[in-house]
Amino acid sequence: MSAARSPWQRFYEWAHHRRRRFWSPRAASLGRKTVSIGNLHWGGSGKTPTVIAAARGLADQGLRVAVLSRGYRRRDREPRVVSLGEGPLASVEQAGDEPVMLAEQAPGVVVAVGADRRAAASLALERAPDIEVFLLDDGFSHLRVRRDVEVLTFPAADPFAGGLLLPGGRLREPLGMVRLADAAVLTGLEAGAEPPADFEPTLRRHGFLGRLFTSTLRSELVSGPSAERPLLVTGVARPERVARTAAAAGLECVDHLRFPDHHGYPPRSLRAIETACARHRCDSVVTTSKDAVKLRGRLSAGTPPLQELRVEARLGPEFLPWLSGRLGR
Repeated sequence: MSAARSPWQRFYEWAHHRRRRFWSPRAASLGRKTVSIGNLHWGGSGKTPTVIAAARGLADQGLRVAVLSRGYRRRDREPRVVSLGEGPLASVEQAGDEPVMLAEQAPGVVVAVGADRRAAASLALERAPDIEVFLLDDGFSHLRVRRDVEVLTFPAADPFAGGLLLPGGRLREPLGMVRLADAAVLTGLEAGAEPPADFEPTLRRHGFLGRLFTSTLRSELVSGPSAERPLLVTGVARPERVARTAAAAGLECVDHLRFPDHHGYPPRSLRAIETACARHRCDSVVTTSKDAVKLRGRLSAGTPPLQELRVEARLGPEFLPWLSGRLGR
């Protein structure tokens, strides 16, 4: 029997379908146009940069946009408004790392968090009643909210995550769920590169009838001058991708400390960074935007300065006009 048709795979697939059948008639409207941007993978699909790019693009068109996020690993249980468009109003502990990063990188965009996106939306509308569009960050699996547009992201380096659900692969939902999407975005494509030859045929074979788009990544150091002996520190799902991005940006990192995704950097982790800096005689600590919001001001005074390696998604030119059209603009 193939892994794809193993009893475990069939059971997980049945459970996902049953969950969707249960929630489909029960999903509630947020009272505004709602766009879900999510993925079928466990982490590292380029979803959050896509959310930021879409939010900024819609805001540039004059729309009042709000991003709703779960706020993974935050300490608060109640919904919270993280930004009204002028920077973070909450700490990482209160909001989660990605919502704070969103608040920093998406000026003019409201950001709210809550495990219940409906409660987060209600709170956002209390503070900003002029909201016109909600973007659900990582919204594909959040079935309690009705959406007008469904967008799925796929990383160019590993678009199908082995094609299997856990434990045999790295999919969080069956690949066949792509048929529910209105658009698929292949993220992290190198400038000038073509999508993998099997990307579109595979999606179509699984019932996808929507539009296909691509996005590339742009990286830059946004804090401080480039250094000669940087230490790379990451707490993300795909650290090897960050290492390649750093190398492409001309950084010759003396070492790479890899922590788990959404790592909170307790004191022992801070000591590990400081020890590595001393051992390698580093002159800077380079890290991702998601990690920078958790490390700023927390390293000891003798540690080299922190530098943020910011990676931004550059959506293909057809995406925003298509999305605006779907929203009736």
